[in-house]
Formats: sequence, structure tokens, C-alpha cells
Amino acid sequence: MEQRTTDDIEKLLSILPDHIREALEAIDRMDDLIEVVLDLGRLPAARYTDGEEVLANTDVSRDDLDWIILHVGTFDADNRAGMERTLHRISAIRNRQNVVIGLTCRVGRAIFGTIDIIEDLIMSGHNVLILGAPGVGKTTLLREAARVLAENKRVVIVDTSNEIGGDGDVPHPAVGRARRMQVREPALQHEVMIEAVENHNPEVIIIDEIGRELEAQAARTIAERGVQLIGTAHGNALDNLMLNPTLSDLVGGIESVTLSDDEARRRGTQKTVLERRSPPTFDVLVEIQTRDRMVIHSDVSTAVDGLLRGSPPDAELRERDEEGLIHVISMQVQSEHITERQMGREAAMRSGRGAMRARNGNGNGNTNGNAVAAGSNVASNSPNNVTLVRQGLGGFNDTRPNFDPHSLTPLNVYVYGVARNRLAQSARRLHVPLTVVDDFDQANAVVTIKPYYRKRPRMIVDAERQGMPIYVLRANTVSQIEAFLADLFNLAEKVEQTPSSMVDRNDDDADDTGRYVEDPFARAMRETEAAILRIRAGEESIDLTPQNDEIRRQQQVLIRKAQLLSESDGNSQQRFVRVIHP
Repeated sequence: MEQRTTDDIEKLLSILPDHIREALEAIDRMDDLIEVVLDLGRLPAARYTDGEEVLANTDVSRDDLDWIILHVGTFDADNRAGMERTLHRISAIRNRQNVVIGLTCRVGRAIFGTIDIIEDLIMSGHNVLILGAPGVGKTTLLREAARVLAENKRVVIVDTSNEIGGDGDVPHPAVGRARRMQVREPALQHEVMIEAVENHNPEVIIIDEIGRELEAQAARTIAERGVQLIGTAHGNALDNLMLNPTLSDLVGGIESVTLSDDEARRRGTQKTVLERRSPPTFDVLVEIQTRDRMVIHSDVSTAVDGLLRGSPPDAELRERDEEGLIHVISMQVQSEHITERQMGREAAMRSGRGAMRARNGNGNGNTNGNAVAAGSNVASNSPNNVTLVRQGLGGFNDTRPNFDPHSLTPLNVYVYGVARNRLAQSARRLHVPLTVVDDFDQANAVVTIKPYYRKRPRMIVDAERQGMPIYVLRANTVSQIEAFLADLFNLAEKVEQTPSSMVDRNDDDADDTGRYVEDPFARAMRETEAAILRIRAGEESIDLTPQNDEIRRQQQVLIRKAQLLSESDGNSQQRFVRVIHP
């Protein structure tokens, strides 16, 4: 579907002071303009898709601000105003005396044809929630969904800040035949949502920015009445929403369940685990990564249950290329075990040296910072090596294969007291060939934690008698597990050689000569993962390759998920992300 953009940019320019409008016209990049920022006593600036430019050499004056305020509508309780029958938004910053001292004049655009990437989901009749960071295009997508649905259904828009239908009593043509209900105060949005269902007999309700608990409750009430819901919320991914106590009810909510000691030991989890409380309000969830790249969770119930159990949920990656063609790829979403962060017990992930202590057959602890298996000899001149020499006893016929961690030979481990889901997730995230097995006889090694090892259970004793390596972690946390894997597979030295092997290749990735061409986004994300691993292995900071705004934003999201620090540096054409040890 061909995209067509309507922005009414001339109307926005008409309310700006002459010298600012002339500067914008001289730059002549209206299609890339995002917003104009004017703060009292500072230079005015224009923000474009690829950076910011100063518009004048003189500071913004009180007269400049008053001129704009005079030519726009009234500012509501949320300090937003608009221009009648346009989608532009003017937001105010006030001082303690409630006087406006800054304005953000944001360009509103109606982009017809953007809905094609998720049109099948919108038209399916399912409730769809759209997640994304500010400015990524959620409202634009929602506006186009309202227009398309209104061609065949009764659609009502609950427009809290007049961003969907524009300012004024007459909605913008971009919403088509959809009806629009305005909200007097943002805090009353939930009441208007219920009023829309009770009074106007809609088949579909469109809601922008669900952000309060009362709004989440109202959304559930509407869904239970059989009305289709299309809504948006701020967030990067499904797991972010699950950890948001205000909005988690949109995906079913989370409650804790206490297991018996035997059940917790059998599962390899803590005694308190999390489960989904109720059916989700929204059936489908769309994560907007960029305007042309989205991750689709077509079954929110299954995805939430999978995240709570620590298994990656299946999802779809949809991308629109430069020619407008949409590519759909099945994928598994890699995410941290949700229990760790939900319970607030996971500290910042740091360098993993010293994460575990190894025990020998007599239970003696090794005092250096690296993992050593029971019954092992460790080369003293190479403290980072993990040398495994199993000592079988007389009469023991051991048919299990040896393994060499430095060549990344696949390793089967049996866990006792360690969260098997966390270990498996960490192995996938670090791209190491480790498998958690249920049958003790199929294992090459045992992984446990210090409290269980000290109790000397029968399984540990049997493993020692058989000369099987036993790795003892200090605690059952993600950071300890990842540090163990980094030491075991010597990842600090191998990280420079591993990136090419992390790329999933297929015939569609090859160019005309048969060479594989990796997607720039995938390559940037892979570089970021490698940098995170190196930081955890002890490096202080790493500069990534320069990327565009969208890719840098996604890199920083990935770094935040790893609980590390980041910053952007470089000029406008060569800006890059620096990963920093916290």
C-alpha cells in the first residue's frame, strides 16, 4: 500500500515568530521536522529525525512565547494545546507561578497506509495493544487504524489530549468516519471510556496512552462487554509491561504462588513463583521497535505464561523494506526470567569473576575467582582456564563423553537447587552450547548452589563418587549464572571470534553472488550483545560502531535491560553508543 502524508505544516509555521519561521524555511527540511523547541532565555532549536539545529543566534524572549500562545487554543490540564482541525501539538512548560516559560511545538502528521503492516490484526476483531517508546509512531498507527475500521464498523475514539483527532470540535479528516469523544481532564479518561460504551453503542473503541490503573480497569470492563479495543501504552516490550504494577492487568496481571520445599527443589526454582492472575484484556500485543519494524505477540496469554516460566515466547517479526514490501519472520523473544526483576532481588549485573567456588571431592573450596570442577587439576599459570579431569572409581563404567569448554563443545548439565530456566536462558543469551537435562545419567556435570552442597544430599555424594564435575554457585541469580558460563567457556577471550557464528543464516540472506549479507540492525544488536558480555567480563567501557538514531535507541534499550550504563557520543554523522560498567 502506498503511503501518503498530510501534515498541514503551513498552519504550524503561521503561529511561529517571523525570524523562527524564516529560519525553518531556509533549512528547508519540513518532511524531517519533528518539533520546534523554545525555552525562555535559550536559543530556539528545531529537532529533526537525525539531529537538532539552532534556528537563531538570539535567545527566545517573552514576546516570542506570548505570540505563539496568542495564536493557539487553550491549554488544558495536561498543559497541551492544539490548532483546530490539525494534528499539531503545542505543549507548555510552566514555572512555580504557573507562567509559561517554554514551548514544544510538535508536528502532527497523518500518514495514510501505515496500517498495512498490522492490518490483519486490526481487522481480526481481537483486542490489540500497541507498545512503543515516545515518538515512535504509536498515535499515527492508532489514527490510521481508526480510519480503516470506521469504513465498516462503529468506531468511537476516546481522545484525551486531542492527538488522534486534532484540536477543535470537528475531528481531523485523518480519522475518517470514526466518532471522537474528548476528555475534559486527563484524570477522567476512564469515565469517558465507560461512557462511550454505555451511551454510543460502539463496535470498536480506540484509546491512546493507557497509563493509569483506573484506565486499565476500564479497559477490562469494556473488553468483557464484547467491544473490540485498540489501545496504546508507553513501554518497550511485553516484559516491561508485566513489571509495571499499574498496567500489568492489561496482560492478565501477576500474582505470587508459594510452592512446597519438594516442589521448589524439583523445579529448581525459589519457593515463591509468579503466575498470571487472569485472562489478559488484550489478545494481541504489538511492540514497535521502529516505524517499519515490529514484534507481534499473537497470543498474549501464552507469551506471558512463557515469560513467567522462563521460556522464550514465540513471536513474529514484521519489517517493511524500502520498496514497501512486508517481511514476516518467526522468532523467539529472548528475555530475562521475569521472576528476578519482578521480585526485585536481582542486583545490577556486574563482572562475573568470583561468581562461584568449585568443590573437590572432599568439599574444599577453591579460593581463586574461577570455576573448578570436583576432581580437577587447575593450571596455576592460567587462572582463567577450566581444566576438567574426571576421576572414575573402580567398577564404574562411564560412557558419557568428555567435553572441552574452550572449544565450546556441547555440555549437558544436571541442576540441583539452581533455577534451570535461568541457566538455560543465560546459555541461550550468551550463545554457549549448554543443555539442562532431566536425567542424571545423561549429564556431563552437576551445577548446584552452596546451601544445597553443604547439606551433602545423596545426589551430590553419588556425583562425587562417580568423579563427575560439580560446580557450586554462591547464589541462584542471573549474574552468578552468567559469570559461571563466562568462566566455563572462557568467553572473555572468545567474544571477538564469536559474532559471525551468532548470525542465523538462510537462503534469503544471500545476495546475487551467494554471499551472506547481514541486516544492519541485526549486526548492531549482535555487536551490542558482544559488548555487554565483554563489560561483564571486566572491561570498563566499549565504544560501539556509529549508527542512526533508531538503532542507537534500540542499542540503549538492550543495554538498560542488561542493567549496564550507556551514553551517546560523537558528531551528528558519526554518533555512537558507549557501553559503560556501572
